[in-house]
Amino acid sequence: MSNAERAAGTDNGDGRRTADPRAQEAISQFVERFAAQLVDAGMARMPARVFACLLASDSGVLTSAELGERLQISPAAVSGAVRYLSQVDMISREREPGSRRDRYRVHSDQWYEALTRRENVLARWEGTLREGVESLGPDSPAGRRLNETLVFFAFLQKELPALLDRWRDHRDQLRAGYDAADG
Repeated sequence: MSNAERAAGTDNGDGRRTADPRAQEAISQFVERFAAQLVDAGMARMPARVFACLLASDSGVLTSAELGERLQISPAAVSGAVRYLSQVDMISREREPGSRRDRYRVHSDQWYEALTRRENVLARWEGTLREGVESLGPDSPAGRRLNETLVFFAFLQKELPALLDRWRDHRDQLRAGYDAADG
């Protein structure tokens, strides 16, 4: 039985399901491990934990209360984390139907979308680096270092669209495989 199947739990006879604590522990361990890796890559700890928790949920959608309960964190910690994740477009906020409660959603394409938005950032960095090379002089050690960084970002700008197109094709094939397996 998979962790997801154990997490689904068993029927109590009244239509409600109880979660298998072993599966919940495995999910919790994954969330903390992945969050730690995101922290190592530069993300703040609480947004990393919230993002990993959303990513590991079957629906990809949780309320503030559900996030707080799963991560054992305060409402204020959830609020700060979701504010940051929303600002950097890693999650979106939506209203729970028929309620005033907000739900937070991680999208299947969050990495693709994050990279797509980075193109604008790279273009701004290129402009600033170009100015820096001119200000410091292209033959100075600092100017050469800035120029190499500028050329790297220009390379990324050139290669990223084709890479993202290849990813979309690959992702579509992957999803078609999921649909075939489910159908």
